[in-house]
Amino acid sequence: FKAPSTDHPALYRDLLRTNRVHWIAEEPPAELVREKMMECHFRFRHQMALVPCVLTLNQDGSVWVTLVKPARAITPGQFAVFYKGDECLGSGKILRMGPSVYTMQQGKNREEGPKKEEIDKVEPVT
Repeated sequence: FKAPSTDHPALYRDLLRTNRVHWIAEEPPAELVREKMMECHFRFRHQMALVPCVLTLNQDGSVWVTLVKPARAITPGQFAVFYKGDECLGSGKILRMGPSVYTMQQGKNREEGPKKEEIDKVEPVT
């Protein structure tokens, strides 16, 4: 699939799954074990801005990462690196991704029946 532009909604995702996370200090963090969820930040490219997210721990040690705001061009095989403040918590290889923003918009449009004027004014996510 080639997106028509670099900002096309098909390039944005807000959900991904890693393989088993390699935790640095605590294996895994106590809050994540206790609550099964934890707010933190992540990045998947060196130098990119940190993105707020919520981790959900799976039985096998992998995590689902739900982003507060969709991120562009997440790719399986890249590493998701997790932070709490300045501290690096650990990382996991990205295995799968949830549906793109574009797919989600298409699903909504199908349920309601798209209205042409709404489709024309869909703004790219920035």
